[in-house]
Amino acid sequence: MSVQPSSAERPWWKDAVVYQIYPRSFLDTNGDGVGDLPGITARLDYLQALGVDVVWLSPHFDSPNADNGYDIRDYRKVMAQFGTMADFDAMLAGMTARGIRLIIDLVVNHSSDEHAWFVESRKSRDNPYRDYYIWRDPGPDGGPPNNYGAFFGGPAWTYDDASGQYYLHYFAAKQPDLNWENPKVREEVYDLMRFWLDKGVSGFRMDVIPFISKQPGLPDLTPQERRAPQFVYAAGPKLHDYLREMRREVLDHYDTMTVGEAFGVRPDQARDLIDSRRRELDLVINFDIVRMDIDGWRKTSWTLPRLKALYTELDQAAGPFGWNTQFLSNHDNPRSVSHFGDDDPEWVERSAKLLNTLILTQRGTPFLYQGEELGMTNYPFATLDDFDDLEVAGRWRDVKHRVSEEEYLANARAMGRDNSRTPMQWTPGPNGGFTTGKPWLAVNPNTAAINAQDEAARPDSVLAHTRALIAFRRGSADLKEGDYRDLDPDHPRVFAYRRGAGLMVALNFGRETARWPLPEGLAVDGPAFGTAEVDGRDLVLPGWGWAILKVRP
Repeated sequence: MSVQPSSAERPWWKDAVVYQIYPRSFLDTNGDGVGDLPGITARLDYLQALGVDVVWLSPHFDSPNADNGYDIRDYRKVMAQFGTMADFDAMLAGMTARGIRLIIDLVVNHSSDEHAWFVESRKSRDNPYRDYYIWRDPGPDGGPPNNYGAFFGGPAWTYDDASGQYYLHYFAAKQPDLNWENPKVREEVYDLMRFWLDKGVSGFRMDVIPFISKQPGLPDLTPQERRAPQFVYAAGPKLHDYLREMRREVLDHYDTMTVGEAFGVRPDQARDLIDSRRRELDLVINFDIVRMDIDGWRKTSWTLPRLKALYTELDQAAGPFGWNTQFLSNHDNPRSVSHFGDDDPEWVERSAKLLNTLILTQRGTPFLYQGEELGMTNYPFATLDDFDDLEVAGRWRDVKHRVSEEEYLANARAMGRDNSRTPMQWTPGPNGGFTTGKPWLAVNPNTAAINAQDEAARPDSVLAHTRALIAFRRGSADLKEGDYRDLDPDHPRVFAYRRGAGLMVALNFGRETARWPLPEGLAVDGPAFGTAEVDGRDLVLPGWGWAILKVRP
């Protein structure tokens, strides 16, 4: 089966199911402990059997790996640990032959400090590449030009001794921000986009794309803004101009899917980014749900009514001209079953099935993160030294003078990014079948119980459930196109909603059986999927039970 172009009436990406691969942790074929592109090619039949339509590949570019590939040294070269350009071409050809499209990460808010542009930029103040980045003189006190903080800890400015100026980096010091005010920078970006699109990729997931437009004059943040600087960083005045220019210069000339990471963008602001009449982005990845219980480095609490309210808010914000992504985990967030479900061994499978049902039955394009189809869980980190993530280390340096290591570790264990980055669990054997060498990050010890090999052989597994639900979604106009309506916003345990004219979904977020009265006037024609029963006018949902029902108004 070959990939077909989209129709003018309904873009192909609205009906797609996307699967994110973090290549470092997917499958290692050469025994060096790091996943690689041949490993992805070796598992394309697995992805085809799962039923996904699109793979989102996290950065595969040449990088010194200060931030696991999100610091790019050469945008047109494959990272040596992952393989060669020939390996990339073989992987892409294998996907295309199976009807799977590929989108890749576009990381252009910043580059690596080892990128040739920055190497030149820092040589002197009058270097032709100086203005590719954002340089400023020291502030009045000789320190940084303003009080911006970096997301990985410390100030967002690093001093360069040779030139006597600071450069801006919203993330690590090895990730200097590009200067999008410079039209030469924008054309460089557009040219590298054309390079990959001409190779046959179908679009981009755009890393922190709202940050590309900076605030005029770079004024200091207020104390309140410093608590969540992403909302200032994402509100630059030229963002929409840049995105429309990108659309005109590049994207309008290809059949693409564009997904913007909308960190710092509230739902009402996201509307403008995805309004199809404005010709900017197709989709955005909103963080309102996955970060609903995060306050800086701390994990707080969440409630089901609050979760439901966010789903409604996001759906209404998208409106008739927008389209949302639906996800509960990715490479920057903990495992969904440990975050929103119940990862106790007795309940992990049921709650994983429920959460995948939620992702795959909401209005929007579903995104599954590798291992989510198996019910993979957070890793039991014992010490801070067990983490590889520079965010955990950077934030610890910021707060260690006022927070105990025990408290900080408890929060990092729950919300740290490395939870989702542990290697894929393919088998119950050594290292989960991920590598024959020493894995770059430890494999979760529960691979003996949660792995693809065993789940593929079990008809009641999380994997089998996810496969069946993806197939059901593909044939359901109600799930692909129908509107969304929450039926009981205030219920503390049951999440019930209508999809289109013919389906209702009900989910029980808890271990105790729940009886939920069906709405008056609603006729149930029968179950489509699920573990629930209809008893008179009540829907009986067992612990972490779920149901998709065929209904009539």
